[in-house]
Amino acid sequence: MGLIVPAQLSSWFDDYSPTLVLYARQWLPVESAEDVVQDTFIRLMSQPREPANIRAWLFRSVRNAAISQLRLQGRRKKHERQLAADRQQNLFEHRTEDLIDASELQVALESLPQEQREIVVLRLWAGMTLRETAEVVGEPVSTLFSRYRSGLAALRRKLELSCKTKNA
Repeated sequence: MGLIVPAQLSSWFDDYSPTLVLYARQWLPVESAEDVVQDTFIRLMSQPREPANIRAWLFRSVRNAAISQLRLQGRRKKHERQLAADRQQNLFEHRTEDLIDASELQVALESLPQEQREIVVLRLWAGMTLRETAEVVGEPVSTLFSRYRSGLAALRRKLELSCKTKNA
């Protein structure tokens, strides 16, 4: 077994890639299966020597990569579902009588100055930290913190006023 020659690599790709893609499709959609096969050939190029049984090496490598990709996608979907469930919880919900009407909240939010509204939305609905928000907006964290506090205070005042007029 010697070093892998580019012409030999090309020949292996032509000979095995269609079957490897079909094999990877047991676990993955076609686009992901093709990516796994291409990644496997890239890994093969970085091998110091030609594997003893190239066919077995390719199929084992594709199998391992496809299963890893499938697990990664499963973890990602689980994480995304959990984030969505967490986001759906009403951030203001404590007691039934304290629930805020979504349309009232939307009106109150729209009444905020754009600079405050953007920070509040990024913090509460996107779940960003002040540091991340500062990167997005391109402003200092201290400025954003001040806007965030002011925005929350304004929302609180508007929503309290709305609740008082509703109960009166």
